[in-house]
Amino acid sequence: KLRERLETLTPREVEVLRLVATGMLNKQIAFDLGTSEKTIKVHRARVMEKLNAASLADLVRVADKLGIRSSGG
Repeated sequence: KLRERLETLTPREVEVLRLVATGMLNKQIAFDLGTSEKTIKVHRARVMEKLNAASLADLVRVADKLGIRSSGG
């Protein structure tokens, strides 16, 4: 079921999820991806909604369960 929800994410949302899960701040992610911090906040909110994550910590746990948390930043 969780894997099915992951498949609803866009490639950009998956990318943002990976970076959030490594502990990067929205500002850092925005800089790395060449976009605004507001855009990253929107992506993150959509990811949290799609994966049914109630908090950032919850989102990181979901990423760990899915095995998509990458190391580094």
